[in-house]
Amino acid sequence: MKRKSNKNSFIGCAKAYIRSLQEEGRYSTAHVYKNAILSFTKFCDTPDVAFGQVNRDNLRRYGQYLYDCGLKPNTVSTYMRMLRSIYNRGVEAGTARFIPRLFRDVFTGVDVRQKKALPINELHMLLYKAPKSRHLCRTQAIARLMFQLCGMPFADFAHLEKSALTHGVLRYNRIKTGTPMSVEILEAAQKTINGLRNNESSAGDYPDYLFDIMKGDKKRKEEAGYKEYQSALRRFNNQLKSLSRELRIKSPVTSYTIRHSWATSAKYQGIPIEGYNKLIESLLNGTDVALNTSFEEAKEKYKAKKIVYTGALDEFYGYEYGELPWRSLRFDQMTVDIDNYQGVAVVNYTARSIPHTRVIEHK
Repeated sequence: MKRKSNKNSFIGCAKAYIRSLQEEGRYSTAHVYKNAILSFTKFCDTPDVAFGQVNRDNLRRYGQYLYDCGLKPNTVSTYMRMLRSIYNRGVEAGTARFIPRLFRDVFTGVDVRQKKALPINELHMLLYKAPKSRHLCRTQAIARLMFQLCGMPFADFAHLEKSALTHGVLRYNRIKTGTPMSVEILEAAQKTINGLRNNESSAGDYPDYLFDIMKGDKKRKEEAGYKEYQSALRRFNNQLKSLSRELRIKSPVTSYTIRHSWATSAKYQGIPIEGYNKLIESLLNGTDVALNTSFEEAKEKYKAKKIVYTGALDEFYGYEYGELPWRSLRFDQMTVDIDNYQGVAVVNYTARSIPHTRVIEHK
C-alpha cells in the first residue's frame, strides 16, 4: 500500500518540486533531487519527513551517514544542497520555520582536492593498451575518441547526430549548458568515427544519432529519452570498470575521468580549456576586424599614434629586395608503424645537441 505524503511536509514539498522539474523536461535535475530525497528518507527511517526533522543535529548525523556509506565529499555536498533548496522553498511558501544558517555545520562546497584525472601512464594504458575482450575494444575506442574530441562529455558524445559532422568538423551544443562547440576531426579520430558510426537511419522527427549508443526511437526531450540515456551511461561506466580491471589500472575510471584527464593534460600543455575559438572570440571582443586588407590600406584608414605590425618584413618594405627567405625552418616527414610514438602530440627540444626543435605526431 502506497503512503501519501503530506503536501506541506518536507517530502511533500520535495515531490512537488520534482514533478515541476519533470514537467519542464529537466529530467536530469529531477533525477538528482530524487536520489537525494530517497537517501534522506532512508536515513530518517520514514517515508514522510516533516520540516521539523530538518534540523542541525539531524543534518550533522546525515552528513556522517553519507560519509560512512562511502560517498565522496562532492557527492555529500550535492545532496546537502538539494535538501537546502527544498528547505528554502518551504520557507518561501510559509510551511517551514526559518532557521538562520541551518546548514552551517555540513559541507556544501566543492572539494578541489578530489582528483579525477588519471596519471599519464594509466591514461595511456586506458586509451591504447589493447584488451582481450572484443566488446571492451569498443569501449576503449569510445573512450579514446572522447579524449581526442577535446575530452567531450559522454552526454554530448551519446547525443551527437549525423548532421553535426560536416567537412571534417563537429558542430554541436553542449547538453549541460547549451554552449555552441566546434571540434576539428583529425585523421586518427576520423578512423575511429568510421568504426563506431551508426549506419541505420532514424524515422520521422526522431534523432539520427551518429553513434549507436542509443537507438534513436525516442525523442530527446521526453522522459523515455532521458531514461535511455541514463541506461547507456550506466552501461558505459560498468564497461569502463571492466576495462580498467582487465588493464590493471588502479585509479577509479568513469566517463568523467576522460574529460578531467583531457582538461588536466590541456592545462599543462597551455591549451585553452574552452578551446581556441572561445579564446580568439574573447581577444577580439569589441575590436574592429578587417579581413583581406593590405597593410597599406589599413594604415591609411585606421589613424593611430602607434601601430604594431606583425606581418612579413619584406612585405613591410614593399619587397624592395624581392621576396626574402625569412623562414628558416625545414620540415622532415617520417612514418612510423606504431599507434602511439611519443605519448603526446608535440614534444619540444631545446638541447643544442639535438638537431631539431620539435617532433609533432599527427594522428
